[in-house]
Amino acid sequence: MNKNSALLVSFFIGMLSYAQHYEFKTIKEIDALPVISQDNTGTCWSFSSTSFLESEILRLTGKRMDISEMYNVKYTYLAKAENYVMRQGKAQFGEGGLNHDVINSAKKYGIVYEDSYTGKINPASKFDHSKMEAELEAIVKKAVADTPANYPAWKKDYMATLDNYMGKYNTEDGSIATTSSVDKNTATATKNLSGLKILENSKLQLDDYISITSFTHEPTYTSFILNVPDNFSNGSFYNLPLDEFIQNIDYALDNGFTLALDTDVSEPTFSAKKGVAVLPYNPKDAVEILTSIKPEMKVTAARRQQGFEDYSTTDDHLMHIVGKVQDQNGNLYYKVKNSWGTTSGKDGYMYMSVPYIRMKAISVMVHKDGLMKATRKALGM
Repeated sequence: MNKNSALLVSFFIGMLSYAQHYEFKTIKEIDALPVISQDNTGTCWSFSSTSFLESEILRLTGKRMDISEMYNVKYTYLAKAENYVMRQGKAQFGEGGLNHDVINSAKKYGIVYEDSYTGKINPASKFDHSKMEAELEAIVKKAVADTPANYPAWKKDYMATLDNYMGKYNTEDGSIATTSSVDKNTATATKNLSGLKILENSKLQLDDYISITSFTHEPTYTSFILNVPDNFSNGSFYNLPLDEFIQNIDYALDNGFTLALDTDVSEPTFSAKKGVAVLPYNPKDAVEILTSIKPEMKVTAARRQQGFEDYSTTDDHLMHIVGKVQDQNGNLYYKVKNSWGTTSGKDGYMYMSVPYIRMKAISVMVHKDGLMKATRKALGM
């Protein structure tokens, strides 16, 4: 090898060493049930919320309860239909929802075990709501067009369609619920045990769960109805300054509370393949930052608000924050449980940087005791 070749080799070795490929270490992790998949449905909101409630039951009781995601999907779909018809078709109708929709449904119908209600006619099949959604939409549109007075059976037809695709719960058809197989500490379902009774046994107090956010178009330390398309049920969110919003996420995790997350996943630097969500300072780093550490954007409240108002930030997807990891330079990332199966991301999890969350997180749901004392005081709790 001549001198020039040696210099070139040395140069390229130096360039390679400059690219710091991610090396993550866990600094906080809170127990959650295994990653599963929502398959071909727009029900991330229920998978996120249900996983969150499962971790809350673990925190409160030490029991691993595998809760049905589709039970409260079914009743939320009914609530959506009633809202759509009552508003004479001038409302959102589709598969999307938010974390509080599961809370609202569970308050009315309770929660049930996954193995007593899968939400599938064929338990071995994958979830696919595309045909069902089209049929449900046709029913509510007909109810609006004809008026409920001329189509009084619309709700009966709607529920029959849900039953046809999603089945019935055991208290409706008399089937026996079996013991969940998550582990030996899992609670056992009982024949004909109502969803409300199971909720009571779980020790969950659903009024204790609140949603926090951070936007500048509403006053801080007040609650407001967040104006995003999937908020069909007009859920209220507490508005915090951006720094305090992030501080409360950290406080909750550091004190053993997980959080349900609503966020934007439309950015090219949200990579389900690589398992990271990052926000490069230099747009030219958009590819390299998926595998190597690069400087990230400084996110202010004004920049976050601008993204929300110009639609570059949207409420695309809901997941479950269960911990924190750190790269070799000390940069912090949130460990987030997704619902796209274990082949997505890092065994089903995403590592989302603090700048990404500052910019792209629409909101989080948390137990009120997971908030900082100063925040609770400012909110009048």
